[in-house]
This record gives sequence, structure tokens and C-alpha cells, in this order.
Amino acid sequence: MPHAPALILDNTAAGGDLRCAVRPDLGGCLAGLWWRGEPVLRLPPPEGLAQARQSGSYPLVPYSNRIGHAVLHWQGTGHPLVNNNAPEPHAIHGVGWQAPWQVLKQGPDHLLMAFEHPADAAWPFAFDASQTLRLRGNTLELTLGMTNQSPHPVPAGLGWHPWFVKRAGAHLAFEATARWEVGPDKLPTHRTPSTGLHADAKLLDLDHCFEGWCGLVTLRDPVMTVRVRSNTAYLVVCTQPQRDSVAIEPVSHANNAINLQHAQGRAPAELGVRTLAPGESLTLQMSIEISHDEGDPA
Repeated sequence: MPHAPALILDNTAAGGDLRCAVRPDLGGCLAGLWWRGEPVLRLPPPEGLAQARQSGSYPLVPYSNRIGHAVLHWQGTGHPLVNNNAPEPHAIHGVGWQAPWQVLKQGPDHLLMAFEHPADAAWPFAFDASQTLRLRGNTLELTLGMTNQSPHPVPAGLGWHPWFVKRAGAHLAFEATARWEVGPDKLPTHRTPSTGLHADAKLLDLDHCFEGWCGLVTLRDPVMTVRVRSNTAYLVVCTQPQRDSVAIEPVSHANNAINLQHAQGRAPAELGVRTLAPGESLTLQMSIEISHDEGDPA
């Protein structure tokens, strides 16, 4: 079956410098984002996108990162989930990236998408989700939301998983208060103090969640400066020296937070997990601003 064509958002006619390609049929993902013709996000593989996780960015709903061993522990019950990242034994990044999204509204520089999730083996609670994108000047603005459609309280989390192009000379900087260390199984083990990062992106080798994030990340190279902003205190950063991209992921909770709270007897909100009553909603914002700044990385 041929791939559905990407929807194109473009604000250049209105004096902006951005062009964005969106695949609602493929998890509501971004197939590309360009500033003055230069790619901001990683480009699809030559053979084209087969799934959202190959894209430049995709939404994380109703949770971020891994749920250990694909079992959700919630209110005294263990819910087996679908292992969607074999050979790892975990469930990862929710279900939104695996679902087609419906376009509700589209203009030259904006898009509104939604999808409904009935309770199933991948996630045992019903919810609906929406995602809006808008190009404004040199900024892509995104809002992600979900509403609990189950008859009882449920855990909820949101985020995005953008992969930014990592050019020669790229410098990554942000402030935080803590970092979650991970074990060989890629699950968090303990929290250590951290001031964030201020480093050459090429040399980084990490896949960690930072806590107490200040809400701003700067990725600067000779071609462009990217500023990622979000209204959340958690940030996941993933890259290795051999990669030509770096994931900078604003998320609403720590990795494996629901199960960590269960194991440690903590309240859900202590690690960022929201408990949504029937009909209650959760929203998250992110913006990606691109410019060209002169001078040394800062």
C-alpha cells in the first residue's frame, strides 16, 4: 500500500522561515522541519518512514519512555502491556505514536489532530488525545493534550520525542537539578544531583532523564541556534558519539515513574505522574525556536 503524503505547513508566504511536514496517519509524527531550507530535525531514512519512531519527532501519550518489563502497576493491580520495543522487555513511549491521528483542522501554517484510544492490551484505560501545531515566525509551537475517558482515575503523562540534527560544532546547554541514573536494562535506578549540561554534543553518550529542568534547552552550531522550551520540569536527552542526531525530549514525568512510585510507596505526583479523574484533562506545551546567533556557544 502506498504511503500517505505528508501534510505541509509553510509560513514563508507570511514572512516566516519555516516549513514542516506532518504524517497524521503515522502517529501524528513530524517527517521534517526546515528553517531557511536547512533541516532542524533528522530526516526520514532513504526508503521512507515505516513507523513514527523513525521520524523527526513524535508525540508521547499517555506516558513517556519505558514502563519496566511491560507491566503497569496501578492502584494495587498489575496490568500486562504490549512489549512494543523488542528485544527489550519493556513497553515504551505510550500508544499515540502507533495510532493514526485524524485531522480536524488545517491551514497553511497550523494543524489540529486527534485520536481516540479504547482500553486494550496496549493501555488498559480509555482516553482521547489532541495535538496542535502552529508555525509563528521562526517558531514551531506545539500543544499536546489527553482526557481520561475511563470511569475511574488513571495515570497520565505526556511528551514529545524530537531528534535534532547534530552538526559539527554543536553545543548543548540547559540547567537542571538532578539526573536519573540508569541500569543495564535502561531503567532508572537512582537520582543524583546535576546542574544540567553545557557540552559539545558530539562527545555526549547518554540516555537519561533530568529533573528540575529550567524549561529551556539551547542547541547551537555554525548553521543555526535551536531553543526548545516547555512547561515541564523533566527532560530526556539521548545521543551517542556515532549518532548524527540528538533527542531532546520535554516530558511530564520521570522514566518508569508509575512503577517507581509503586515500588517505593510514593504518591504519583512525586515523580511527575498525573492522576486524572474521569473526564479530567492534561496538557503540555513545547516550542522550537530557530535563529542564527553570532558568537561563542552559551
